Amino acid sequence: MRFYIGIFANMLYNGYNIELIQKRGVQMAKIIAIANQKGGVGKTTTAVNLSACIAEMGNKVLLIDIDPQGNSTSGIGLEGAKEGRGIYDVLINGLTIEEVLVKAKTVENLDVVPSSIALAGAEIELVSFMAREHVLKGALSQIEALYDYVFIDCPPSLGLLTVNALTAANNILVPIQCEYFALEGLSQLINTVKIIKQRLNPSLEVEGVVMTMFDARTNLSLQVVDEVKKFFKERVYTTVIPRNVRLGEAPSFGLPITKYDPKCIGAEAYRDLAIEFVGDFGGSYE
Repeated sequence: MRFYIGIFANMLYNGYNIELIQKRGVQMAKIIAIANQKGGVGKTTTAVNLSACIAEMGNKVLLIDIDPQGNSTSGIGLEGAKEGRGIYDVLINGLTIEEVLVKAKTVENLDVVPSSIALAGAEIELVSFMAREHVLKGALSQIEALYDYVFIDCPPSLGLLTVNALTAANNILVPIQCEYFALEGLSQLINTVKIIKQRLNPSLEVEGVVMTMFDARTNLSLQVVDEVKKFFKERVYTTVIPRNVRLGEAPSFGLPITKYDPKCIGAEAYRDLAIEFVGDFGGSYE
């Protein structure tokens, strides 16, 4: 009981939305890191569109772009960190997440912590920090009662930024493309998750694997899905994300796929994935 009273008192002291907290109760967000050190597997596409779909279902969602490339930031329609401030300032300069977050322009219930070019040097700067792996976790502890879901779009590496995300997260969601090299480096990611569970975050679990860029016309896609299912078994989502031109076009317009072309197969797939994902967590389907 003292723990929850302490959380409430801390939020009151720091000026958080107490009316919202009272309405929700002291209910912590489910924090999910979307990670795979292999590039081009659909991490950012999944981060943007899954966040948007779950927010459209009536859930309060926070999307954190911790990738220096900033593709989630631009893909959701933001030009960059407001006034030059973003996740870099949370990690390095001690700003709170509430000081840097931006409300998504086109999706209700979705807030974004943007990336900025300054994030490219953050890993070097973090090396000298005390408890450097826990910086993001500490920042999230101040606001996690305000959200139902927090998604962290990780860079395609296993450096300190990704380690911060995995240390802060409850679960990891792994996108894997339906291509020949899909499993390349996957064992390294799983080994990293095991190390973080042992040393930094005992509660971290692989929430699931989502297959992306699926082409039902090719035997290769079907074979890759079969191989991944052998490795991850029931953790592979039933919903697969198809290879879809509209999914590739949407980021250039700064829109999630459900706003860019709500009737295309890519939009339908991400809605289905959102329903399956939220169902696993026992969430809201409003």
